[in-house]
Amino acid sequence: MTTGLRVSFEFFPPKADDAEDGFWNTVKRLETIGPDFVSVTYGAGGTTQDRTLATLARITGETSLRAAGHLTCVGKSKAEVDEVIRAYRQAGVSHIVALRGDPPAGVGTKFTPHPDGYKNAADLVRGIRDIGGFDISVSAYPERHPDSVSIEEDLAFMADKAENGATRALSQFFFHNAFFLRLRDRIAARGIRINLVPGILPITNFARVCEFAAKCGAHVPPELERRFAGLDKDPETRNLVAAMVAAEQVNALAREGVTDFHFYTLNRSDLVYAICRVLGLGGPAAGEAAA
Repeated sequence: MTTGLRVSFEFFPPKADDAEDGFWNTVKRLETIGPDFVSVTYGAGGTTQDRTLATLARITGETSLRAAGHLTCVGKSKAEVDEVIRAYRQAGVSHIVALRGDPPAGVGTKFTPHPDGYKNAADLVRGIRDIGGFDISVSAYPERHPDSVSIEEDLAFMADKAENGATRALSQFFFHNAFFLRLRDRIAARGIRINLVPGILPITNFARVCEFAAKCGAHVPPELERRFAGLDKDPETRNLVAAMVAAEQVNALAREGVTDFHFYTLNRSDLVYAICRVLGLGGPAAGEAAA
């Protein structure tokens, strides 16, 4: 069991009315863990803008959680993006996860900025800073951004984002801790002042995780494939293995001095809740009697 950790959770806005109840049950259950913040994603090109705003407003108004809104600049003018930033503020949101966003044709295709828009994530960070009043997080890729030619190019962008006001970098998920630790060392060596936070993805569906990994350039270790082999029709065992794998990863990173962790929940509470309890988070306060 590991203590002294801070966690945060990522959600996406529920896609249909019939998913609302399940989503809010997930939010309420994970609220008991006491996360540092929770973030809500923003669909490609702002496709979930209204639902993202509504979800953020409800989290802020009906829970004790500190909400962070994702924001991209794909296909939007600066004026349109700035309007969303101000809408976040009106909804009570003071934390933005600033992302360039994927090209409309998908990962791996050429990104072309809107002629009147922000040209990249660092430019977006600068725009948010100029409006003022927001904590700003950005993304990081331990195994290189799919569009970058090298880790060095990634580091140059990271330095630009930090210089323009970003204080936290939430990493893409990864399964080899060495990639994350190497990136942390490189950021420190360059003197970039930003808190690098590992993104942890509990494995609810191994084949689906492999698809995600292929799109973002994350390596899936052969030993992980062996652990999940044959468990597609055994969800109980699969979940036990998934919780153990994630807890092992967090504990190994904690031994390297990492204290903050960002969980990609996929809008499910079961695995993330179990992992956090294994790590010693949540549950009755010290000295509180069981009901």
